[in-house]
Amino acid sequence: MKFEMVAARDSLERLLAKSDATAGMYVRVHGKNLILGREETYAGATDRVDMVRLTQRTRSRYGLSYKRHTGRWERMPFEGTTAELVELLQEGLTHMVAPL
Repeated sequence: MKFEMVAARDSLERLLAKSDATAGMYVRVHGKNLILGREETYAGATDRVDMVRLTQRTRSRYGLSYKRHTGRWERMPFEGTTAELVELLQEGLTHMVAPL
């Protein structure tokens, strides 16, 4: 795993923890992607549910995608730094990251 992506993950986790809308979300690294999700419990079993993905476009800019019910990632027309995209999720797209 690249140090750059590990550092981005750690920074992203701190940003997510600052708001009730995104607190408790996990972040995992998969290649050049930072995948955000929540742990959800159904009938006593806990599953990790991926919700949104930040894909590295340049060294400091990411594109935003969401996971459809089919399991495919759908690109959204948003790009920015991790801080800009987290602000978007916390203020404008809270329905995308709300607990199920």
